[in-house]
Parts: sequence; structure tokens; C-alpha cells
Amino acid sequence: MNRYEEAKEKYAALGVDTDAAIAALENKAISIHCWQGDDVTGFENDGALTGGIQATGNYPGKARTPQELFADFDQALAMIPGKHRINIHASYLVTDETVDRDAIEPKHFQAWVDYAKARGLGIDFNPTFFSHPKADGGLTLSSPDDEIRNFWIRHAKACRKIAAYIGEQLGTPCLNNIWIPDGYKDIPADRLGPRRRLKESLDEIFSVEYDSKYIIDCVESKVFGIGLEAYTVGSHEFYMGYAASRKNVYVLLDNGHYHPTEMVSDKIPSLLLYFDKLPLHVTRPMRWDSDHVVLLDDELKEIAKEIVRNDAMDRVLIGLDYFDASINRVAAWIVGTRNMQKALLSALLMPHEKMKALQEAGNTTELMMLSEAMKLLPLGDVWDYFCAKNNVPDDFGWFEKIKAYEKDVLLKR
Repeated sequence: MNRYEEAKEKYAALGVDTDAAIAALENKAISIHCWQGDDVTGFENDGALTGGIQATGNYPGKARTPQELFADFDQALAMIPGKHRINIHASYLVTDETVDRDAIEPKHFQAWVDYAKARGLGIDFNPTFFSHPKADGGLTLSSPDDEIRNFWIRHAKACRKIAAYIGEQLGTPCLNNIWIPDGYKDIPADRLGPRRRLKESLDEIFSVEYDSKYIIDCVESKVFGIGLEAYTVGSHEFYMGYAASRKNVYVLLDNGHYHPTEMVSDKIPSLLLYFDKLPLHVTRPMRWDSDHVVLLDDELKEIAKEIVRNDAMDRVLIGLDYFDASINRVAAWIVGTRNMQKALLSALLMPHEKMKALQEAGNTTELMMLSEAMKLLPLGDVWDYFCAKNNVPDDFGWFEKIKAYEKDVLLKR
């Protein structure tokens, strides 16, 4: 009997069907962020990052062109089981024109559509409200300057049109996520005014209706950014209230965007009560929103548990968001995405109904025992089988291929 069959028997004894778990995981697409491959530089210019964002490190081999980024992404996808999605920012337009952000059009992202269509991938989209002269003052959609605010409203409207076009072209809805860096470094005299202007800006942006078959709109909160430590306009409370009071607008939870003691895993079941969809950006904060590569840590496992145990695999839209310039960037994609999948697999292999029954019956001692015993069950054997089934290397097999790619391609850039 091979290792998978032995693992299958052990899980079956607890009432868990490993084949069903694998099938569920195969059908779950992760939205993989393009900006890990080039340190969030984009294709507009080589200017510095602003808006509370930092990519630290200078590991060789960074993608400099769309073609290099596509090639690197292909290498990552070859090492990740399943079919997935690409998450792009508006600053990744592919064009020979000089186009400001309020004038971007679907044609400027046709190269991405063609790339994704050829590989059977979906695409998600993000307006880019940072690293631009009109964002240097720290305020965009909440700015008291009409010219600046209207510029960013036009940008957001253009992005929604692009997202709807992408969704229609690829036959899968494009998640369009609005995150802005707006805030103040020190304590503001007026907290309400900027939020009122943001509310009005969002109402104008969402005044144009698109078919929900093509676009899913969401808004993303944050606690603070570098240089914007005292006050963030787009707080969690602001966006949760906004989305709850608007039609077809959702709250995106980024688990790096909260206080260190706040757990996004605990927020997931609450929001599932009120929204039919819940977008996530999964990262690994280290004391702040530092966007480290996602590891298979406790909070990632808890996030996955809440998705699975609440039967929300189809409702929770999982995207990744980290950028580490100190290590091989292609490897960073692979490690983070595979860890997200491992966390989901771990959750799919748990006897949730049995555990729920123990909790409701007050059998908390047995629940603790079972939870701890599950930790040493052969998850790795099921994962290895899942990788083999999808024709990708196991955890000890893919790195040599990426080292060869680094030697042959990345180090020659």
C-alpha cells in the first residue's frame, strides 16, 4: 500500500474523504499577485514607491518588462498545482503610449488578457492610487483639492471599465479592488471631512453600473501606512459601513491591515453572515503590514479553517499580496501560493461536523484532544499525492528547477 492509501485510511477512520478534499482543492483558484515579480514597480516608470509601500532588498533577476514578468510567472505556475488567477495593478499597463492614469483603457491591458486566455487563467484588477505625482500629498479620493480628487475618480472609473472588459473577455468575473493610501502622518484636526469626501467619491465611482457577471467591486481598508501613521481615511469601519449600505460592493480583508492582535480569521464568519462574497488578500505581517511571503503558520491555517468549515470555498475569493525583494522572486510566488493551498487542504481534511457537534454538546475536552491529534495526521502524504496528480514537483523537487531558471535567465538580466 502506498503512502497516500495509508493516509486515506487514517482520515477515513475520522469520516474524512481525502479524494473529495483533493477535488475541492483542485477547483479552488488562488489569485496570484503580479507585483511580487518586479517589486511593485509596474510598467509606467522607474520612480520610487510611495503611499506607505516598501519593497526591501535587491536580489538579482527582477522582471523589467512585460515579457520578463510573463516568463517568470509561467515558471511559477509550472510549480503550483491547479489553475489559478493573476492579480494586476493599473500601473502594469502594456503600451508604447504615454498614458496618465485617468486615461487608461481596456486596450492597454490586452496583452494581459491574451496571456491569461492562452493559459486558461482569470484576472483580477486594482486601481493604482500610489506612486504618482497626484498622490504625493497623501490624499487621493479624499483630497480637498477638487482637481486631484476628480483625477482619481476618473482613474477609478476607468479601472472599473477595464475590469468589466477583462471579465467579459475571459468569461469569469474580475474582482476590482479599491485601496487608497489616504491619511495623515500626525493627528488630524478633522477626521470626518476626509471620510465624507471619500464616501462621495466612491458614490460617483460606483454610479456606473456593470454586469455582475463581469465585475465584482470591493473596497479595502488599512490601519496605517509608512508616513501616514496617525490616521487612515479608509478604515475598516468606514468600508464595512459603506459596503453594507451599497448594492454589489464588498469588503476585502487584507490580514496585514489590522492591529497585530486582530485576527482576520475571526472576522471571516461574521462577514459571511452579511455578504454573499468575501474577498481576501493574504499576506504575512511582521509587526506591521510588511508583506512577507506567506508561510504555513497558525493564522493562515485558521483563515483556511474558517473558509472550509463555513462551506465558503465558493464565496471567499482568495488573493495573495506580498512582495519580498530580498529572495528569488519566482520562488516567493511558489512558496506563498503552495502554502495557501496547503492550509486549505489541511482544513478540508478536518472532520468539521464532528468537531462542531463536540462543541455544541459541551465536550470541549474531547474537542481539544481531537484538534491536537489531527496535527500529526499525514497531511504531507495527501499533499504529495495532490502535487503528483497535478503533474508538479513535490516540496523537495521544485527548487532545483527554479535554481536552474535563476542561473540560465534571472542572473543574466
